[in-house]
Amino acid sequence: MKRVLVYILVFLTIVACSSTKDVITTPNTPEVPQTISIAPSSTSGYWQQHVDYKMEIDMDVNTYQYKGKQELVYTNNSPDVLDKVFYHLYFNAFQPGSEMDVRSRTIVDPDPRVGDRISKLKPNEIGYIKVNALKQNGNSINYNTVGTVLEVDLNTPIKPGESVTFSMDFDAQVPVQIRRSGRNNKEGVALSMTQWYPKLAEYDFEGWHADPYIGREFHGVWGNFEVELTINKNYVVGGTGYLENEKENGTKKTLLFKAPNVHDFTWAADPDYIHDTMQVPNGPLLNFYYKNTLENDKLENWKKMQPKAVELMQYFSAHIGQYPYKQYSIIQGGDGGMEYAMSTLITGNRNFGSLVGVTAHEMAHTWFQFLLATNEAKHEWMDEGFTSYISHWAMNDIFNKKNPNPSENAYKGYLFLANSGKEQPLTTHADRYEYNQSYGISAYSKGEVFMAQLGYIIGNENLKKTIKQFFKDWAFKHPTPNDFIRVAEKVSGLELDWYLTDFAKTTNTIDYAIKAVENNSITLERKGLIPMPIDLKVVYTDGSTEDFYIPLQMMRGKKPTSATTIKDWAWAYPTYEFTTSKIIKSVQIDPSGFMADVNKTDNTLDKK
Repeated sequence: MKRVLVYILVFLTIVACSSTKDVITTPNTPEVPQTISIAPSSTSGYWQQHVDYKMEIDMDVNTYQYKGKQELVYTNNSPDVLDKVFYHLYFNAFQPGSEMDVRSRTIVDPDPRVGDRISKLKPNEIGYIKVNALKQNGNSINYNTVGTVLEVDLNTPIKPGESVTFSMDFDAQVPVQIRRSGRNNKEGVALSMTQWYPKLAEYDFEGWHADPYIGREFHGVWGNFEVELTINKNYVVGGTGYLENEKENGTKKTLLFKAPNVHDFTWAADPDYIHDTMQVPNGPLLNFYYKNTLENDKLENWKKMQPKAVELMQYFSAHIGQYPYKQYSIIQGGDGGMEYAMSTLITGNRNFGSLVGVTAHEMAHTWFQFLLATNEAKHEWMDEGFTSYISHWAMNDIFNKKNPNPSENAYKGYLFLANSGKEQPLTTHADRYEYNQSYGISAYSKGEVFMAQLGYIIGNENLKKTIKQFFKDWAFKHPTPNDFIRVAEKVSGLELDWYLTDFAKTTNTIDYAIKAVENNSITLERKGLIPMPIDLKVVYTDGSTEDFYIPLQMMRGKKPTSATTIKDWAWAYPTYEFTTSKIIKSVQIDPSGFMADVNKTDNTLDKK
């Protein structure tokens, strides 16, 4: 029971002037880079692929089927010759017998939103994307649908620096809403259209990333989108991009959206959406889409949330980097909360605190992972953990909670997992965790602790500078964990590869203890395998106190601190001894609590 309660606590921590219009109406081109500029000091030699999508979509809201035409210009910026490409067909996951279905029915602790629901879908309830024709530069090519991946053999290889045009016709059906995407979710939202189109897989310095859609998240190619959507004219539409044009044709309307320099395109639609807007000073226009059928108290919560969303946008822009687009949309839909390009889908039947909390988390994802587009399947802890960190600190500030450690629940979750015997390294692929619980605590809680504890290691001011510099160097690219830690090294002047290796790539733990205190002599002991610098508070018998800082030798330096700095501690030595100038009454390791020591019972010693 205790384990369940801790997990629930962690999960809840994770998720924790208007005008009405039918569509987004900001036609201006956003001030975002149309090409990638490389900062030689930080990203020398970096390259990434580029794609331009043009799609025509005709949606039948009665059958939930749609027809699509897609023209895709793909530019190979890699040094490699490509003889094949891959597309994601995410909607194919929502069919009985799919990998998502079988995994959900065989994992020990399935996501309750999925369970065995996919296995029970009828033919008119499943999701699918069926490719009818595909051409490369006007010539038909061979392709094969394998679950949620389209394997394509090219007639002519794509040379480095070359651009090719792929033309595709496809049919699709929106599944009953089960996970993220779908129709008619539990709150009655008609269409939550996420991961709904044939999406070209990413190719980078590690090769292709054509992961099947089993349960986790996404990775995409940066580019420009032009989407022409035809839908019943009484549907209110919101999502990624800017409305360029709208035309009515009988009972339908055609909306033309453009989204420059994004790596995904999402939309949602419902005839009962209220559409409010609120302008962020010196920032984007915020759009809010939520159903007019909500209970009155929930409708009021959506109104009250809007100025808080403005504050959140301002906080993240100030503490990470300026939001670069001219709009952002918060949309009722999906099955919880999930981030997308220039928008998020969240469930809306929430109390006020929950509504602001999930908005904070999903909006923070705009930076971690949307603008800093890490590979979520391989480095899920970077997007979820970094997002959890910055959103918890934002909520602490905006609601004036004055909690000295807004990440404290993340520490509790991580320590529970580290002591459970079920932890896997953060390098585990997001789909390959043995337990959903292990994935959730690892990605969200341990990922958040990684960031908060980095502040303990290099100093909070250096951490703040690191986050901003990371955004400056790596926005609109695909950074890796090493790219982040290298930024932290350059900002702090400290060697930090040991921290990334030990905390993210192993399940080693931090465990320090006070071994002995005699008069004015202190002996400390390292019991765990992960090394750390040590903050120490000493209370003397005369009532005075003194803070000590013990640098970690392999860091080759120290963090900024007002504490008394003494000799450094080399990792291989299991004990460390030093003397003070006065007789000691008590000693405490890490009084701030930001070091994730797995056994704190021996971190404090009071002499009787």
